Amino acid sequence: MNMSSKKSRKTDENGSSSSFGLSLMSKALTAEFPWGDKDEFLDVIYWMRQIMGVVLGLVWGFIPMKGFFGLALFFIVNVVIIYFYYNNFQKIDEEEYGGATEILKEGLMTSFSSFLVAWIILYSALYSETLHMSSSSS
Repeated sequence: MNMSSKKSRKTDENGSSSSFGLSLMSKALTAEFPWGDKDEFLDVIYWMRQIMGVVLGLVWGFIPMKGFFGLALFFIVNVVIIYFYYNNFQKIDEEEYGGATEILKEGLMTSFSSFLVAWIILYSALYSETLHMSSSSS
């Protein structure tokens, strides 16, 4: 009996951890959700930014976008989307989280790193002259 109760607890713990991720996503997609835990909301901002960084990096690589304009546009798009998410969709009181600056910088540099990796790898793979020259000379 003791072993079966331990197994059921493990199953419950595993089930609740996966449902935790789903419940966090449903909270993030619910307009004006009353966030009780401030860290949960900041986690949503952080992971939104990571996904956005990779997606924008892939888009910039496909376009192909180059130079300072691409870097500046990434920061503008990233900050504007997060601002509209917390200000218009969630209607968060930014002072509860340390002000707009704290929310807007949450995960920004990590997202920038993901963006750069995705952008550079895809752009290099698709548009690098050395790759095209070696394949055309064969």
